[in-house]
Amino acid sequence: MNIKSTKLKTYSSLLLLAITIVFAGCSKSKPFVPTPTPPTNTGDPAQYGTPYASVPATKDIVMYEVNIKTFPNANFAGVDSRLDSIKALGVNVIWLMPTYPIGVLKASGSPYSVKDYEGVNSAFGTLDDLRSLVAKAHTLGMAVILDWEANGTSWDNAWITNNPSWYIQNGGGTIQQLSTYSDVAALNFSNQNMRLALIKAMKYWVFTANVDGYRCDFADNTPGDFWTQALDTLNNIKTHKLIYLAEGTKSAEISSGFQLGYAFTYYGAIKALYAGSQSPAALIGTSNSEIAAIPSSGFKLRYITNHDDASSDGSTITEYGGKQGALSAFVLAAYMGGVPLIYSSQEVGYPNAINFFNNVPVDYTANPDMVAAYKQILAFRAAHEAIKTGTLTPYSDANIVAFEKTSGTDDVLVFVNTKNATETFNVPAALQGTTWVNGYTGANVTFSTQYTLQPYSYLAFKK
Repeated sequence: MNIKSTKLKTYSSLLLLAITIVFAGCSKSKPFVPTPTPPTNTGDPAQYGTPYASVPATKDIVMYEVNIKTFPNANFAGVDSRLDSIKALGVNVIWLMPTYPIGVLKASGSPYSVKDYEGVNSAFGTLDDLRSLVAKAHTLGMAVILDWEANGTSWDNAWITNNPSWYIQNGGGTIQQLSTYSDVAALNFSNQNMRLALIKAMKYWVFTANVDGYRCDFADNTPGDFWTQALDTLNNIKTHKLIYLAEGTKSAEISSGFQLGYAFTYYGAIKALYAGSQSPAALIGTSNSEIAAIPSSGFKLRYITNHDDASSDGSTITEYGGKQGALSAFVLAAYMGGVPLIYSSQEVGYPNAINFFNNVPVDYTANPDMVAAYKQILAFRAAHEAIKTGTLTPYSDANIVAFEKTSGTDDVLVFVNTKNATETFNVPAALQGTTWVNGYTGANVTFSTQYTLQPYSYLAFKK
């Protein structure tokens, strides 16, 4: 602080005290309060609705991926009709798969072939329908993020005709496809005007539909300096707290501003564990290595399926040996570290693969016992800081994944039988004679030298 006149010195201590009080009120643990900003000539649309003030801290996120094509009538209204049920699971962030018009030229039906970055897929409804969905989610206490394909557009996107230099071209001037995706034309990130247009479109939805961030597709393929440029620009919107999820593996993406990255290696490890080709100790090792490989500010998104895997690998019911196996696998994804994801249909045990290019009606009233179990699993996670950020101590044996997590005075213990057979766990000496409370039933348990677990059973204890 500079004092330009000696006659003001008598007031300096009071001024310093006032500043200290103001800044003492600013804490990461405090709820986000939108900062009003005066209108400027930025070219951005007017803000629609009131920015959502309760976007959760990253560690507290429970995310639900919405494949709109699985919901009643395969539209926004169908999702809207299920929002209360989604919230009841323990979800606080919804990720909407692409809501943009899909290209027709050279089309495969993929929603990631974007015809208009600032348009709404009419099959889903209108802009007002999307706004209504976002507003209701906010009312229920859930943030909403959109899916974003930054790498390329459809071949009939207006940019192709109006701005061909915005695309990668060969020596003959022919626009190139993105990687192996024949329905997507690859964007040229050497073109600064293209970058600015992409960022403008990302800002558009924050203002026009009042969304709370983005899940960014194929993020590893996009130059890191673009993500820094884009996320820095979005973070200048002081009226919003935004969530950024990278479908990527690079630690640089977290450094660029993403809070979340995909847990690709963990997904592979958990599948291998249930297939019998990997050990519980190896899963814990993969988890620790994956988390250690990113900056401490970042988190991994942990899942047992998502739209890609449900399409290619099938239902969690077939991947993990049935309903009970799928639930036990989800416990590992939700409790070992990172942020858990539920893919729409997973919670009701949909038994078949889902091709996300197509409408696949799902009976969301099926298997209420699984829905109840998901609620119970996530309620325990929400109640324990140790689950979210605690230090992990492994106790696994050949068949049982066992670990303790502690954070301050919060202490939890997790056992998961990854086999479709009754297994006897040899209790380590450190746990023998200790008493815990079953986090699901409230019953007290004192461990001796062995503990029997039923096929695919899972248990969570607290001190």
